[in-house]
Amino acid sequence: MLLTQFRAEEEQKTAEQIEQNLEELEFQLFRMQENMKEIAKRWKIIGIEPTNEEKWVIVSMVDDGHLCKIMLNQCDAADHGRWDFSIQAQYEDRHTIHIGDIKGQENRGYGSICMKYLKDHAKAQNVQYIKGDLAKRDWDHIDRLIHFYEKHHFEVEVDYDEKAGSIRWNAG
Repeated sequence: MLLTQFRAEEEQKTAEQIEQNLEELEFQLFRMQENMKEIAKRWKIIGIEPTNEEKWVIVSMVDDGHLCKIMLNQCDAADHGRWDFSIQAQYEDRHTIHIGDIKGQENRGYGSICMKYLKDHAKAQNVQYIKGDLAKRDWDHIDRLIHFYEKHHFEVEVDYDEKAGSIRWNAG
């Protein structure tokens, strides 16, 4: 009897969880529609992606030929006029984009989403390389950065004595 009661509670819990997930998804869809209207006024929308947490985000971009910024906005709240995550880069020359900074919450999958779009954009622009620097200010999270860049197929060079380094991705 106890096992039967446990199974009934689990089935009920699962049904309640499914209903709650459906409500959250409907809410995110509503927010996505509203946010896309506002974001499209400021930036070029280039994608919509699910995150590690099964939430949806809008990916947008600004590229003026000198600066290139890939931005991500969450869909679980109203648009507030700014992005929630960003990879900020600039063109060194016709063949190279240099990442200047990555800003936003870590360990949510946002960096991976933005990096995918930056690499796709680089390929579409016939940009051969994406480069960047590892600076002293990064040292409190250097292991996480190394893991992130290696996961995205960057060559990573680190000088632990100087607390400096570089990253490089080749589109070819």
